[in-house]
Amino acid sequence: MSRRLKTGGRRIDRSRPVTFTFDGREMRGFAGDTVASALLANGQLVMGRSFKYHRPRSVVASGPEEPNALLSIGEGARFEPNQRATVQPLWDGLVARSQNAWPSLGFDVGRVNDYGSKFLPAGFYYKTFIHPRPLWKHVFEPFIRRAAGLGAAPTEADADTYAHRYAYCDTLVVGGGIAGLLAARAAAEAGDRVMLVERQGHWGGRAPTDGATIDGKPAAEWVNDTVQAIDAMDNVTTILRCEGSGVYDHGYVLCTEELTDHVAEKSGPRQRLWRVRAGRVVTATGAIERPLSFAGNDVPGVVLASALRDYVTEYGVSLGERTVIVTNNDDAYRTAKALLAAGLRVPAILDVRTGVDTPLANEIKAMGVRIHAGRAIAKVHGDGQVTGISVCAQSGDGTVLQEIRCDCVAMSGGWSPVVHLWSHCGGKLWWDEARAMFRPDADHPPTGADGKGFVTVVGAASGALTTAEVLADVTDTIGGTVPEVEDIAEGPIQQVWTMPEGAPHKLRAKMWLDYQNDVKVSDVRLAAQEGFESVEHAKRYTTLGMATDQGKLSNINGLAVLADRLDTTIPQVGTTTFRPPYTPVTIGTLAGEARGVAFQPLRRTPIHDWHESHGAHWEPVGQWRRPYCFPREGESHADAVTREIRNTREKLGLLDASTLGKILVRGPDAGRFLDMLYTNMMSTLKPGKCRYGLMCDENGFLMDDGVVARIDDQTFLCHTTTGGAERIHGWMEDWLQCEWWDWKVHALNLTEQFAQIAVVGPKARIVLEKLGGMDVSANTLPFMTWADGTLGGFGVRVYRISFSGELSYEIAVPAGQGRALWDALMAAGAEFGAMPYGTEALHVMRAEKGFIMIGDETDGTIIPQDLGLDWAISKKKDDFLGKRGQQRDEFQKADRWKLVGLETLDGSVLEDGAYAVVDGRNENGQRRTEGRVTSTYYSPTLDRGIAMGLVARGPARMGETVRFTRIGGEPVDARIVDPVFFDKDGEKQNV
Repeated sequence: MSRRLKTGGRRIDRSRPVTFTFDGREMRGFAGDTVASALLANGQLVMGRSFKYHRPRSVVASGPEEPNALLSIGEGARFEPNQRATVQPLWDGLVARSQNAWPSLGFDVGRVNDYGSKFLPAGFYYKTFIHPRPLWKHVFEPFIRRAAGLGAAPTEADADTYAHRYAYCDTLVVGGGIAGLLAARAAAEAGDRVMLVERQGHWGGRAPTDGATIDGKPAAEWVNDTVQAIDAMDNVTTILRCEGSGVYDHGYVLCTEELTDHVAEKSGPRQRLWRVRAGRVVTATGAIERPLSFAGNDVPGVVLASALRDYVTEYGVSLGERTVIVTNNDDAYRTAKALLAAGLRVPAILDVRTGVDTPLANEIKAMGVRIHAGRAIAKVHGDGQVTGISVCAQSGDGTVLQEIRCDCVAMSGGWSPVVHLWSHCGGKLWWDEARAMFRPDADHPPTGADGKGFVTVVGAASGALTTAEVLADVTDTIGGTVPEVEDIAEGPIQQVWTMPEGAPHKLRAKMWLDYQNDVKVSDVRLAAQEGFESVEHAKRYTTLGMATDQGKLSNINGLAVLADRLDTTIPQVGTTTFRPPYTPVTIGTLAGEARGVAFQPLRRTPIHDWHESHGAHWEPVGQWRRPYCFPREGESHADAVTREIRNTREKLGLLDASTLGKILVRGPDAGRFLDMLYTNMMSTLKPGKCRYGLMCDENGFLMDDGVVARIDDQTFLCHTTTGGAERIHGWMEDWLQCEWWDWKVHALNLTEQFAQIAVVGPKARIVLEKLGGMDVSANTLPFMTWADGTLGGFGVRVYRISFSGELSYEIAVPAGQGRALWDALMAAGAEFGAMPYGTEALHVMRAEKGFIMIGDETDGTIIPQDLGLDWAISKKKDDFLGKRGQQRDEFQKADRWKLVGLETLDGSVLEDGAYAVVDGRNENGQRRTEGRVTSTYYSPTLDRGIAMGLVARGPARMGETVRFTRIGGEPVDARIVDPVFFDKDGEKQNV
């Protein structure tokens, strides 16, 4: 039975007791405990149930690699599932619950799966739930979905807040053990700006636990001295409880800092996400001890030797009174030494190596511990706790030679460097046969834009194991002076992947590789037998290394078993892909402040307050809020839209067009760049002129449109749709950075830098002339031109463009002057009937003119030719984005749906999205269609319903009648007409 020891526990403060609950039962621990150590101190050995077989499980590790002790922490709005008890600090009032067990942890009916495990091997669900087919939807799928996952999802909104912070440094050191501390000090002494982060709440890593001596001092004292020296440096920032979660391109690293996870008082943000840009990333993340694969290696009380050492020395906790140690290397003997020092018994050490004669082994032998060389565990006895083991020869088939009574088993299968951060961005690994580990390949590091490596690995993470090797590796890599170390020589490791090596299937079927997902040695062998020979395929077939484990404990042993079954080597099998984050990060941390009303920033134009004070009805457009219409008292929205359209067509309307995207493209290659982005030629555009352009993606589908103005020989201003500004700017940057990186051109998103007001209607020129300051006559400023000048004392840029078909000027001023210009235009236009209009009036007027709208006439499958825009596609250019895509056979078919105008025979308004239907059914039993409505409105100008739509062979069918669906009613007949309903020759806009 696990218990608290009378002495020991460097991390706990026995003078500060803490109360917490587990599954409703009140327990006590001490400040400095983790939840795992506190549970062990209270005799709670079983902490969870395995995923598939619901076997009782206890801790097997003491750090973030723990696969078994996953608990639900907190309650209500602070409830969070799947927290690792081994790294969750204990605080007063903490509420913890076990997972994946019903009705209780002690009696779980799901355990029946274990008794039928021979019928539930890896991949059984791929073969079992196929027939009979009708049962899938109503029986199999609901059952599987209820069984999926471990913890329950939270039901209340997260009560905590989260912060984001940006940092820049020359060197980021991840890991605050002795390697990380020495690397940070050396980099700082060389003049670098250094940022040092450590996942735990203390510095030093394993060195103080393992009793190293550095520069003549105990490791703990050396660590304290080094931390003080680093803290005294102005160019070093140190952060505890901060994990390096992921490494990305260009020295970008995400770090997750815990701010209140370890305290009862939850004031302020719970966690902080650091977004770090580093010139160099140094990972000093240590190594993880591997388990050994023997029958019953998951029974509660079987634990990694290093983890047991941690619990005894760091927390003053024992998992049992009599511990048998099984190992293939010397490090496990340090655990024997720690157990004996704590007054616990070690009845035997089983060392698979023959002729063990090393300083550590001899020291333990001299202390009276029996060492059985060449021996292994055939089987662990016990269910809810270890009660004993059967001993066999490692080279045999599991024949029992003797049995030993014990209540704890400490195992050590060697060490695996934590290479996750190195691998996140493409760092390669090499297999060290002598040390039985994958190590970072320094010749193939993650590379930056300059082709040079930007990630360096030091210490145990690079494969150095002894204290002397670790510190020497740091100075060889980073620089500085090597501290003097008193080290004990260690013997070589012996590779052991199954125990014993000749174990029959009966034993292999109880050897666990992945504790969390219940993956056994027999499962991996079965995957290979069934043809899943690729490590990635075998992983997905068996679920080996999935979920929170991500290969930390299970990876190497699983690879070795697969290699053995395929009769090949471990490096030939390779590794699975390491993906960030290193350990799970709560979604709240990633979101930061982006939640609730702040989930998306609400963007307002400089004229927003005026609109609000004049009763605007708002419409969301991307992140913006735009006036849909300006209803007056007692007026419906439809009536307001009608009034605004008629006033604009007859007198004068003002539109706040500030939200339209404005992207400045500048440089010697600007024209060349835009010729590739747009379907038509932009390089031939003269300064002072404007041109309408279309943008397509690589597949030829229309993605945005807008007017391009040429400012000078090297500068263009590209207008985009409101919702497309950020997307198109990102699109430009994508091509400039990834494909045409050597072109001399850059793009700037200036959307929010300028306010833009459309002055529209027959009185538009008159009101501008009243303001005075520049010539806006038809001769001086004809259609599709622009000019800089002064209007009413404002420095302006005036574009002579129109989206309504009326005489129109769009006037741009710096954003800070937008409201003042609007007020001036309203005042000057009062005598001419000036009236604001909203987006719905804009949409109706553009439809009357047959102008397309991105997102209405397009849906990601439409090419410009479908919309009759062949005239906007250059035949002179060799290439543009989408040109080859538009040449596909599918796009040349005569029956493609193409844009037409639609008028109902009775003058009514078609329903938006209505389908044109024909007789018959398709092969799926659905009614046949030959088109759909893309835009539909009541037109006050024409006093009837008008619509635009895509109809099969539409332009060739002018005058024909087609039938459109009506929800809840009979289909309605509409005639195919020209999509330009009003002023086809453009006389009004060209006046």
